[in-house]
Amino acid sequence: MSWLWAIIVGLVLGVLARAILPGKQNIPIWLTIIFGMLGALLGNAVAGWIGVEDTRGIDWIRHLLQLLGAILIVGLGTPLYASLRGKQT
Repeated sequence: MSWLWAIIVGLVLGVLARAILPGKQNIPIWLTIIFGMLGALLGNAVAGWIGVEDTRGIDWIRHLLQLLGAILIVGLGTPLYASLRGKQT
């Protein structure tokens, strides 16, 4: 069940990151999910480093860091994917 949850969170974060970033990101949905999952991992790591990985109630700071991580990964990964595919972004 944890893999299913990770895929769902990755999808949500990846889609939100793509919606926030300007322009069109020409990446497939499977890559959006992977980038979202990587962003969540990055956000969790940063939350651990600054000491906010587990707070009372809803972990808003951790969730914001996960979204920022997904934005960073999608922003950096999209041109990389396009260059590997031989397409312009």
